[in-house]
Formats: sequence, structure tokens, C-alpha cells
Amino acid sequence: MAAACAEMEPAAAPPSSPPAPVAASPGSAGLVCAQGRNLKAVLCQRCGSRVLLPGAATFARRELLLPAMRKKATADGDGDGDGDVLREHWLVRDMFSFENVGFTRDVGNVKFLVCADCEAGPIGWHCLDDKDSFYVALERVAHE
Repeated sequence: MAAACAEMEPAAAPPSSPPAPVAASPGSAGLVCAQGRNLKAVLCQRCGSRVLLPGAATFARRELLLPAMRKKATADGDGDGDGDVLREHWLVRDMFSFENVGFTRDVGNVKFLVCADCEAGPIGWHCLDDKDSFYVALERVAHE
């Protein structure tokens, strides 16, 4: 049975359109311009590969549950459900805006985003029900 995207969100809210861009929190203030877009390039934390160019994404707050980051050898393991609730993301509206990103196989209606070079991740989340919303968690990437 396929898991609905809402099941991947910790707060059981009814499905809705993605949130409008919001003001950055103090921790992300140096990363967001006045228009709510990323000031710096977004990079893979592990290998430094460029994921997004400056200005390619909009800051958004949305609670999403992403599986814990681990090496590929253990990522295909038992799927014990451990993960992190992440709230600050870069919202990308067009998958062709990415410089370098890979997608996992479907997990219910969700694909997780990973670095295309070293396969570190998941760094983000994409619900197959919404073709125009790709979320990259600020805590899972580096900025330059």
C-alpha cells in the first residue's frame, strides 16, 4: 500500500499547496536575500558538489520527516523508520534548476533527494503528487 505524502509529515495536517515563502530564521538569515531566495550556492556536505546555484530556490518552512543520513551500504537495510523532523528548506519549483541531484526509488508517493556524485542523503524530499515542489533541507547541505 502506497504511503500518502501527508504520512511523511509529522503533523497530521490535511494536504495543501506548498507554503508561501517566509522570512528566514536568525540561523538562516545570512543565507536568504530580501526576496526570500538563496544568496549562496548549495553544496553537498560530504563531497562539496554543487546542488543549486545562488538564487535558484526560495526559503520555506514546512515540517518534513527525512530518514537519517547514512552510508549507501546501510541505507538499503531494514528501513526501521528513524529520521529527523526538519523545518527549514530550500523550495525548488523546477527539477531542472538543480545542478546536481539524484532521486531515490519511490517510497510510497515520495522520492528522496540525494547528491548525484557521492549519493549522500537524503538531503531533500519530493512528493509525487506535486510535480512542482522539491524541498532541500538546510541542515543537510552546505553553503558557499
